[in-house]
Amino acid sequence: MTIKLFWQNPYLTRLDTRITRVDGNEITLAETIFYAFAGGQESDHGTIGGWRVVQARKEGKEIIYTLEEGHGLKAGDAVTMTIDWERRYRLMRLHFAAELVLELAYQNLKGIEKIGAHISADKARVDFRWDENISAAIPLLETAANKIVEKDAAIVSAYSDEAKERRYWEVTGFARVPCGGTHLKRTGEVGKIQLKRDNIGKGKERIEVQILP
Repeated sequence: MTIKLFWQNPYLTRLDTRITRVDGNEITLAETIFYAFAGGQESDHGTIGGWRVVQARKEGKEIIYTLEEGHGLKAGDAVTMTIDWERRYRLMRLHFAAELVLELAYQNLKGIEKIGAHISADKARVDFRWDENISAAIPLLETAANKIVEKDAAIVSAYSDEAKERRYWEVTGFARVPCGGTHLKRTGEVGKIQLKRDNIGKGKERIEVQILP
């Protein structure tokens, strides 16, 4: 099973590791800093052994990487992995911004239910089952989220159950939330959060989350 160093240190951008298995264009690694799509957060972009990673996907506790054709790599080969740090950092900032908004919605809007989420490097969104127009709640959510950002509070990210790879993030005095994404060290890294409502169907509301550079 691949050791997931992106949990231990999500600020790593380069890693020397080795290939443990090759099946055509699909490989697995001994360790990795390359996050694979999960929980709505998009995969990293980057290279393994100088070859572009076309896809990263989870299979149970394993991560499978698909490389470009013609890589010629073999099990046991030493390789260097790199990730696009600018993109990863945007994903981390938008991910935590969306998590803040979601938790604040749970705390302030009784009966609201999350039905989806997506975090890209451009913006994030959280989809809810909610029978009301959520526009009325956006000023409250945006203000509360930005207050937490402005406090520049420490973000703890750790295992709740290491054997099952269950993780959480926590901001003392605010919330402890199950989440297996890559997380910032402090809330102040997020930057100013801006929210926008989108109606996606009867009984469904979407909040789009953007951050200032």
